[in-house]
Amino acid sequence: MKLSELTDNQEGIITKVLGHGAFRKRITEMGFVKGKKVTVIKNAPLKDPVEYEIMGYEVSLRRSEAALIEVITQKEANSIKLSDFEGTISDEVLKTSAKEKGKKINVALVGNPNAGKTTLFNHASGSKEHVGNYSGVTVDSKQARVKQNGYQFDVTDLPGTYSLTAYTPEELFVRKYIMNESPDVVINVVDASNLERNLYLTTQLIDMDIKVILALNMYDELEKKGATFNYKELSKMLGIPIVPTVSSKGKGVKELFDKAIEVYEDRDPIVRHIHINYGKIVETAISKIQTVIKKDRKLSSSMSPRYLSIKLLEDDESARHIIHESDLHFEIKSVAKEQIAKIEKEFGEVCETVITDAKYGFIDGALKETYKESPIKRRRNTTLIDTFITHKLFGFPIFLSFMFLTFYATFNLGEYPMSWIEMGVEGLSNLIDNLMAEGPLKDLLIDGIIGGVGGVIVFLPNILILFFFISFMEDTGYMARAAFIMDKLMHKIGLHGKSFIPLVMGFGCNVPAMMATRTLENRSDRILTMMIIPFMSCSARLPVYILIIGTFFPENASVMLFGIYMLGIALAVLFAKIFKASFFKSKDAPFVMELPPYRIPTLKATTRHMWSKGVQYLKKMGGVILVASVIIWALGYFPLDVDYSKDYNNLIAQNEANTKVKLENANEVDKGFIQQQSDAEIATLRNDMLEEKQENSYIGRIGHFIAPAMHPLGFDWKMSVSMLTGIAAKEVVVSTMGVLYQEGEGSDETSESLRSKLREQEFTGSHRTGEKVFSALTALSFLIFTLIYFPCVAVVAALVKEANWKWTAFVVFYTTGLAWLVSFIVYQVGNLII
Repeated sequence: MKLSELTDNQEGIITKVLGHGAFRKRITEMGFVKGKKVTVIKNAPLKDPVEYEIMGYEVSLRRSEAALIEVITQKEANSIKLSDFEGTISDEVLKTSAKEKGKKINVALVGNPNAGKTTLFNHASGSKEHVGNYSGVTVDSKQARVKQNGYQFDVTDLPGTYSLTAYTPEELFVRKYIMNESPDVVINVVDASNLERNLYLTTQLIDMDIKVILALNMYDELEKKGATFNYKELSKMLGIPIVPTVSSKGKGVKELFDKAIEVYEDRDPIVRHIHINYGKIVETAISKIQTVIKKDRKLSSSMSPRYLSIKLLEDDESARHIIHESDLHFEIKSVAKEQIAKIEKEFGEVCETVITDAKYGFIDGALKETYKESPIKRRRNTTLIDTFITHKLFGFPIFLSFMFLTFYATFNLGEYPMSWIEMGVEGLSNLIDNLMAEGPLKDLLIDGIIGGVGGVIVFLPNILILFFFISFMEDTGYMARAAFIMDKLMHKIGLHGKSFIPLVMGFGCNVPAMMATRTLENRSDRILTMMIIPFMSCSARLPVYILIIGTFFPENASVMLFGIYMLGIALAVLFAKIFKASFFKSKDAPFVMELPPYRIPTLKATTRHMWSKGVQYLKKMGGVILVASVIIWALGYFPLDVDYSKDYNNLIAQNEANTKVKLENANEVDKGFIQQQSDAEIATLRNDMLEEKQENSYIGRIGHFIAPAMHPLGFDWKMSVSMLTGIAAKEVVVSTMGVLYQEGEGSDETSESLRSKLREQEFTGSHRTGEKVFSALTALSFLIFTLIYFPCVAVVAALVKEANWKWTAFVVFYTTGLAWLVSFIVYQVGNLII
C-alpha cells in the first residue's frame, strides 16, 4: 500500500522508499526509512498535503510524494503468515511483517538483443521462455519469481533494446516500464564480447538515477578472445556493481542476485550516482532546464530532473508529453528550445547527436583505462562461416536447401511416430467400443472426441519436427543471416529486410509472427508485413496438408509440401508488391540489424523450445479443438428423428432373415459366399442410412446451404463444412473430416483409416451423385483454399491488437475471396486441360 492511501489516524510501517536523487535523499533524512512507523494525523482542508507523525514529530507531505513511499498496514500484516502471530497485531508483529514485505525485491532485466538476458531469466527462474539469437524475440515483458537467501525476487524480463529513445516500440516500452513501475533494482545484462555498444544503454540508465547492477554476461567469450578487462575498476568509475556471468551455464547467476540484495539494502559501497559529463555547453543547458523542472515538486519527485532535461534536449516526444502535464509546461519548453538552439549553433549538429557522441566518448575513455584487446588477432568463426552462408552465389542455395530439408524431414521423419499414434488412437476407439453399451455417450466419445481430437493429435510429431528446425535457425543466429540475405529481394517487393523474420516465424504460428512485426520501426512496414503473414503456412495447416498430400500425392509428398509452402511465399511476394504500390507508398526505413555471432545451441534449449510449442499444440487439442469437435459431432448427431427415404432398419432385418433362410438351405461351400454377400449389402444399407442422416442433420443443412458456393471448386458439402469450422483453428478442418467422413460401422480391426474413407467418398444429393468426391485436382484445390483463406480466430485477435479492426476486416475478406478465386481457377482450368 502507498503512504498516500492511508486514512486519518491509520498507521503503517515503511517497507520501501521510491523516488530519485534529491527527493529520495531529503525524504530519508527526515526519517522516512524502512521499518519506521508512520501515522496519519490529518489532511489539509483541500485534502493535500497530508500531515504525518514519524519518530515523534510531525511532517507534511504532498500526496504525490507520499505515493512514492510504500507501507504495510495491520490489515496487510494479517495476511502475511508469521509463526509468532497469535491474534492481536502488536507493533512488533507489524514491524516483523514490514520486514517480510521489505524482502520482496522487484527486479527488471534490461539489455541489448542477443546479450543473453532471456537466458539469464530462464536459468534464474526455471522458466522456459524462448531464446532466439536475433533482435526482437522478446516483444512483451515476462514475469517470474525467484527465491534466494530469504528474499523474494519478482523478476521482469523486458524486451531487448539498444537504447531508451522512442525509436521503436520496445525502447518506449522499456523506458515507460522503468519510469512507471520503478523497479527496486535494474539488472543491465551486457554482452562482454561487445562492450562499447552495450554500454551505451548503461549510460542512459545512469542518467535515469536508478539502482543498477551490470551483469557482464558471456564473460567466457571475452576470456577466449584473450582480452583483459579490469571490470572492478570500471565498476568504481560507473558507481555500478559489475558481476561476471555465463548465463547459458548458470555461472555467476547466484552471485548476481546476492549483489541485488546488497544494492537493494544499500549495503554495497560501490553504488553511487555519477553524472556523465557532456561538456561545458551541454552541461550548462542541462542545468538551466533542470532548475525549472525542480520548481515542480511533483514532476521532479517522479523522475530524475537531469534525465528529463537530457531527454528534452534530445527533442524526445515522450519527454515533451510528460512535461505537458506540468503547470510550468510553457516555461520548461521555452528554456529547452532556447538551449537546443544554442547547442546546435555551437556544434553545427543536431543536439541528440552531440549527446550521443558524448556518451560514446565517455564509454571510450572508460574502456581505454580498463579494457585491452588480445595482442593476437584471431579470425572469428562467425567470419569464416559467413564467407559461405552470406555469399552472393552460395547464400540462396544454402537457404533454399535448408528450407527443403526442413519440409522433407517434417513429412518423412514424422510418418513413423505418426503411425504409432494413429494405432494408439484406433486402439482406444476399439477399447471403448468393446466396453461401452450403445448410446449417445459412446458415439460422442468414439466419433466426436476420439474421431475429432485423435484425428489431429496424430500430427504432433510433424509439428515438433517443424518447430525444431525453426528453433535451430533462431538459436544459431542463422535467422538474422537469412534476413540479411533476403533484404535486397524483400526491398524489391516492397518489404523491409527485417520483415523476413516475422514471415519465417509465421511458418510456426501466425500469432507470434504478428507480434514480432513490432521490431519494424516504420508503422507502414509493420502493417504491410501483417497483411501477408497469413500466406505463411503455419503449423496448424500442416495436419491438413499431410492428410491430403499423404492420401492423394504419396509418391511426391515432399515436393508437394514444399510446393504449397512456396505458393504461399509467391502470393506473399505478389501482394506485397500490390499493397506497397497502393496502400503503403511511404519512405523506406533504413535496414539496421545486428548480425550476432554464431552460437552452437544446446540440445536442451532447442528441444525445450520445440516441446514448449508442442505443449501449446496439445493445449489447443484440449481446448478449442475438443470443443469444436464436440459441437460438430452434436450438429451431425442431431436431430435424432430423421425422416428417411427408406425404412433402412426394416430392410436390414429383411436381409438378415433372408440370409438365415439361404444359409439353412445352402451347402457348406456356398455358405461363406452367401454370408459375405449379405454383410456387404447390410454395410451398404447402413452407410446409405448414415449418409442420409448426416445430410438431414443440422451440420448437413449448414453444409448444403453453403455447398453451392463451393461446388465450382470441386468441394462437396462435407468439405465446405470442414472449411467453415477451420475458422476456429485450422487443425479443426481435419477433426471435422474425422467426424463427418466416419462410416459408422465401428472402429474395430477392419475399420478404414480416414485416408481410405476420403479416397472412397462419393457425392450424394443432386450434385454429381455417385462420383468420387476427391480427385488429385480436387485435393489440390482443397490444399490451395486451406493455404489462403480466412486466418484463424487467434490471428484475427492478434491483428486487431497490433493494427486495428479495419485492417483486420480487410485481411479476412481479401484472403477468403482470393482463396475462392485461385481454387476456382485451378480446378476449372485443370478440368479443361485434363
